Amino acid sequence: MLGEILPEFADKFNLKTSLANSPLGMVRTMKMGIHSVPTMLINNEIVFRSVPTKEELINKLNNY
Repeated sequence: MLGEILPEFADKFNLKTSLANSPLGMVRTMKMGIHSVPTMLINNEIVFRSVPTKEELINKLNNY
């Protein structure tokens, strides 16, 4: 879903992924207070703690 939505917002956002089970990912998730995956952050703020619907994601991205 991100692959089809993010091109519309390419001038505003860069996609970065982190593997929660890697050593670096574990440290980052602990620091951010992330307890479940998938979790989506924008500007290091948690915006979704589960997979949003396409409409929810578009609405949230439009707010930035």
